[in-house]
Amino acid sequence: MWFNGLLDLSVIQLILVVLGMTHVTIISVTLYLHRHSAHNSLDLHPALKHFFRFWLWLTTAQNTKEWTAIHRKHHAKCETAEDPHSPVVLGIKKVLFEGAELYASAATAENLERYGQRTPEDWIERNLYSRHRALGIALMAVINLVLFGVNGIWIWAVQMVWIPFWAAGVVNGIGHWMGYRNFECADNARNISPLGIIIGGEELHNNHHTYPNSSKLSRRWYEVDIGWGYIRLFQAFGLAKPKGYRPIAHYVPGKQNVDVETVQAIANNRFDIMRQYRKRVTEPVLRQQKSLMDDEIRPRYRKLKQLLSREVTLIKPRDKEALESVLESNAVLRQIYEMSNELQALWRQRGLKPQDKLHALMEWCKDAEASGIRYLEEFAAHLRAYSLRPAA
Repeated sequence: MWFNGLLDLSVIQLILVVLGMTHVTIISVTLYLHRHSAHNSLDLHPALKHFFRFWLWLTTAQNTKEWTAIHRKHHAKCETAEDPHSPVVLGIKKVLFEGAELYASAATAENLERYGQRTPEDWIERNLYSRHRALGIALMAVINLVLFGVNGIWIWAVQMVWIPFWAAGVVNGIGHWMGYRNFECADNARNISPLGIIIGGEELHNNHHTYPNSSKLSRRWYEVDIGWGYIRLFQAFGLAKPKGYRPIAHYVPGKQNVDVETVQAIANNRFDIMRQYRKRVTEPVLRQQKSLMDDEIRPRYRKLKQLLSREVTLIKPRDKEALESVLESNAVLRQIYEMSNELQALWRQRGLKPQDKLHALMEWCKDAEASGIRYLEEFAAHLRAYSLRPAA
């Protein structure tokens, strides 16, 4: 009938169509706006770029320069008062439900000038996409009404709230509030779910903040980045080219000498190195020491396990005092904690020359091997085997 539109679809068919269209919008955001425009980790064919830009104009009225600039500032000022949308600073409720408003308020001329470089400024951007934003979503409303009849009203409404809720709210809010962390990056970014399907892989937010210039967001075997699947599909047709999705660190079994390439490799792969330190040293030593802990400390074992590997700048003052009190009473735990901090000093200290870093790493390995702690000795041997990945 006429009020069901030209397609006259059933309820199930309408739901599938909506999910399909919103999925295209999600993929447009993660591949075009995020990985390509904001981080330059992905090259896209001009035709594919323009399709994504056109689709986002229809379904979100989103401006490429604004989105790119605000996201770049988020990374540059993460979890500070200047972060456009940090739940740590602004509170989870505000970011989750007012994400679109926060984007709008951050789209200042100063931010666009500083962070919005290398974004489209062609004729169609200047004269259509940026100048007439409301025209795109109005055109989408008309298309929905024609194709789906009165159902086009709620379909259009879903399209309009999809990105503000999932991207601006969930990723920027929950992704910095709760979830699991593969890596101890310097901000509170967390992986919402290992299955990056609903938000195109953006669920793997801790992985992204750890390696922001990687076009692949999954890092563990059980993690799924559906956006990466699309990249590979487009790559097969010559429409996409991923850049920098693999760390340059390369493990060479049997290698025993520490050289400049070893230093470069572990510095590049530092977050994964510290994850390995947690798994190979901190956790097994802590399990050994658990039976020696006082009855007062043992109930805090799980919390202590987190604090020993937590990024130091993210430890709350009260937790820092609790950690220090445990380390004062346990020389072994203090040693592995201090060795962890000394290893991280290799890339935290600015201005160190390559030879200075090489000498520091060699000394660290010697101290670890002389520590009398088996796990430290084995980890030093593990580090010695790193080098740079051979050229393809």
